[in-house]
Amino acid sequence: MKQQLRCEKLKTAQEAVEMIREGDVLLVGGFGLCGTPFTLIDTISESNHAKNLTIISNNLGEAGKGLGKLLISKHIKKATGSYFTSNRDAVKAWKAGELEIELIPQGTLAEAIRAGGAGIAGFYTKTAVGTKLAEDKEERIFDGERYIFIRSLKGNVALIKAAKADTLGNLVYSRTARNFNPIMATAADLVIAEVDVIVEVGSLDPEHIVTPHSYVDVVVMNDRYEKVGGEYVERKK
Repeated sequence: MKQQLRCEKLKTAQEAVEMIREGDVLLVGGFGLCGTPFTLIDTISESNHAKNLTIISNNLGEAGKGLGKLLISKHIKKATGSYFTSNRDAVKAWKAGELEIELIPQGTLAEAIRAGGAGIAGFYTKTAVGTKLAEDKEERIFDGERYIFIRSLKGNVALIKAAKADTLGNLVYSRTARNFNPIMATAADLVIAEVDVIVEVGSLDPEHIVTPHSYVDVVVMNDRYEKVGGEYVERKK
């Protein structure tokens, strides 16, 4: 009989989401649906726990998929990100006044999260100067060019997705599914990592570890989805 690996940070998805509080700011990994912590999102959507959430993510999944499920379950009060039109439900909710949206250019979003994790209060960028996105933002001139000031972004909780964890919580990602996940792991008070596999300490190549275990508070197994043809689909019950 195969011995179960012991990971002290391992919790069930239900135990993990109960650590989220009403009105929390959540950093959620993913680009489209790639690198999305589906099991954690589904578990939140099935409960009445912790609503009025602010979600910081590149997008809100797709209709009925990923973060799109949290729109349907009415858990999201505000979304901060770059690309929301991939989910028609997000557009409908915004038009109906049910969802507040803060639009940030994608590179600026990534840098704002990185800065939050690095303890930097904000930074200046030329991106969006002269557009509606620059309204009410501080503007300065550097070397004869206009820049606007962007505050860094941090969260109460980060929900991230990795391919593997070892029993300490060191994380390895799968190709482009890495996307925003590593920087989000540095920019939240509580980091919950959903993974497909847990392996013994020492079996991961140190050169492949992207997120050190010191950033990870909780590890959750992906027990609802399987990869089919490079895409995650729900397992048949």
